[in-house]
Amino acid sequence: MSLNAYHRAQSIVATPRATEHRLMSQITGALIEARDAGLSGAALMPTLHRNREVWTHLATICGLPGNQLPDTLRASIISIGLWVDRYTSDVAAGRDSIEDLITVNRAIIEGLSGENNQVASAAA
Repeated sequence: MSLNAYHRAQSIVATPRATEHRLMSQITGALIEARDAGLSGAALMPTLHRNREVWTHLATICGLPGNQLPDTLRASIISIGLWVDRYTSDVAAGRDSIEDLITVNRAIIEGLSGENNQVASAAA
C-alpha cells in the first residue's frame, strides 16, 4: 500500500476528535522535546509557531457561524487560543517558560482522550 493510500484510508476512518488528539499530541511532544533540549530564542521559534498556529486555527473555527460545538466550549477554546497567542510571545522573548503551554496542551489531550473513551464506551 502506498503512503498516499494509507493517508486516504486514515482520513476516512479517523474521527475529527481523534485527529485533534493526534495533532495536539504531536505538537505537545515537540514542545516537550524543545524544553528537554533546553532550546530558547530562535531555536525554539518553529515549535512555538506551530503550537500558536494550531491554537489560532482552532479559535478561528470556533468563531465561525454554524460551528456546532456548544457556545461555552467555543468561547473557552477561543479564550485559550488568545491566551496561547499572548503567552507564546512571552516565552519567545524569554520572559516565561514553555511549561505552561505544555500543561494547557496536556489538559486538552486528556479532555480529548476522555471524550474518546466515553464515545467508545457508549458504542460498546
